[in-house]
Amino acid sequence: MHRRLVFEEPVSRAAVWSRRLAWFSLAVLLLSLLLVRLGEPSIEGLAPVAGAYVFVFAALGLAIIAFIRIWHFGHRGVGIAAAALLLLLIPLLPAGYFAFRFLTRPALADVSTDIDDPPAFSRSQAALTARAGRVPPDVSTLRRRVQRQAYPKAVPILLEVPAEAAYELARRAAGSLGWQVLESARPGGRSGAGRIEAVARGRILRFSEDITIRIRPRVDGSRIDVRSASRLGSHDLGVNAERIAAFADEIELLMDSR
Repeated sequence: MHRRLVFEEPVSRAAVWSRRLAWFSLAVLLLSLLLVRLGEPSIEGLAPVAGAYVFVFAALGLAIIAFIRIWHFGHRGVGIAAAALLLLLIPLLPAGYFAFRFLTRPALADVSTDIDDPPAFSRSQAALTARAGRVPPDVSTLRRRVQRQAYPKAVPILLEVPAEAAYELARRAAGSLGWQVLESARPGGRSGAGRIEAVARGRILRFSEDITIRIRPRVDGSRIDVRSASRLGSHDLGVNAERIAAFADEIELLMDSR
């Protein structure tokens, strides 16, 4: 009786290491995101996240190498390499989404519904303390016109209610959106305008945007202008325009429920 020897192809080491590195990169990414949330937001603070993506792309490269070697040499490990790719989709899909927004949105970090006379941020002690002494810088008219082309819906909110009622609606809308109201002033005084200073924070990284709202009376009602500015970087990925749009939608909902 003769025994028949069966030789199995070896498992691709690249596939095995791609899966291991994929799990490791996910753990590093989650830990780095937690550190960013717990720390003081800064561009430098994103370094751990960038470091985590080094491991993500290294694992992706190993998975690709594994597929190539499996195809050419018949090694086993297709399932292992495929599992690595599925794991890597978790960090790669958000990265691709942010990269798409970076490429398709203008490099703006300050958006206003009034491009000719944007609302000015308060310089009171309370507002400066909340913003760590920072006052968002002025934006040139040319940059504002770029904003108008990119975000045509970021326009003044015109209401057929008195300025006092518009002020109350604006305060309620800011609260409904979870914004932290720093200070506010009712319409009146020499200018007749009211204002609200607020801070909005992102859900994941907790980055802050400073928001100022101006309420002015009109002959047939009132006008609300909103300005939202990011504290970090020169590209907001469209976040400030989205915050203004969300505020306008909330005002509309409140008007409809009156």
